Amino acid sequence: GDTPLIRIKCLSELTGFDILGKCEFLNPGGSVKDRVALKIIQNAEREGKISRNTVPRCRIFEGTSGSTGISLAYIARSLGYEAEIVLPDDTATEKSELMSKMGATVIKVRPVGIANRLHYVNVARERSRQFELNNINDQSSSTKGSGRSLFVDQFENPLNLIAHYEGTGPEIWKQTKGKIFGFVSGVGTGGTLSGVGGFLRSKDPDVKIIVVDPPGSGVFNKVKEGVMFSETEVEGKRRRHQMDTVVEGIGLNRMTYNFTRSIDLIDDAIKVTDQEAITMSRYIVQKEGLFLGSSSIVNLVGALKFCKKFNLERLKVVCILCDGGQRNLSKFWNDDYLIQKGFRIDDHLSFDPISYF
Repeated sequence: GDTPLIRIKCLSELTGFDILGKCEFLNPGGSVKDRVALKIIQNAEREGKISRNTVPRCRIFEGTSGSTGISLAYIARSLGYEAEIVLPDDTATEKSELMSKMGATVIKVRPVGIANRLHYVNVARERSRQFELNNINDQSSSTKGSGRSLFVDQFENPLNLIAHYEGTGPEIWKQTKGKIFGFVSGVGTGGTLSGVGGFLRSKDPDVKIIVVDPPGSGVFNKVKEGVMFSETEVEGKRRRHQMDTVVEGIGLNRMTYNFTRSIDLIDDAIKVTDQEAITMSRYIVQKEGLFLGSSSIVNLVGALKFCKKFNLERLKVVCILCDGGQRNLSKFWNDDYLIQKGFRIDDHLSFDPISYF
């Protein structure tokens, strides 16, 4: 928490707005998910669901595509818990390696839809249930209370959005001195958008809440059409994975509790293509020296597109810089990988973002 809010100079000068980035990649675990992980663990401790440094140790379970798992791994280790993370096997390798280095058990499963019992979230839930059952059956009276499990359930857990309503949102309001025109965010679970958006709207009903959406996600169409579907579903294609995109960490194809809470807050939705995200990432690192992850970059593209709609100046638009580029080296920041996938690595010396996006 208490991360800085910085002005993205190059985009601000192009649009006349003050485009501001909340540097969540500076949290100890490297992403905005630190807030959620810590909130859920601390609440479970207060309710007596888990206890630190027991023998056997309590274990924290979660199904995630990356950043939440990293946050849980380091927080669990520091507080005396075990962590077990289930993730899709096409997640960037550096993410799973980080979790393992911090002592987490990493389980990789093939990417399938949420209705499948082998979806990473469903596998994590079941493994948590089995772990607790086994320990209850095995424990003697002397170890009662140890070896408990906690399934984090970030998609459906209300503490996800509460972490942002009580933390991230008030920080942004204070840092902008209550002068904010718009808030731009992608949706992974919906917690950031619902929590921050809900707090800002409670302080100023005129704040614009904008959601940005990468390829393969149904959020844009949910906002625009009222039905949650993606282009690939419309075309009748069978997708290999829920998110047919090089962007990791955002995008959603189901109505989670945390996303549902944001529906009435959202003013507009903006699509961002993979190519736009790739191009913006290289532009930002050259102009600002910011080495950002794909989710952060999608938010910046969305902020730029939003600001282009208005002939206004010096109004503040805030987006979340939720992750750094270090955990995207094998895919999003790998030029050879992207070229093999058919993407361009543009020449930024003669690049004009206003006409491009």
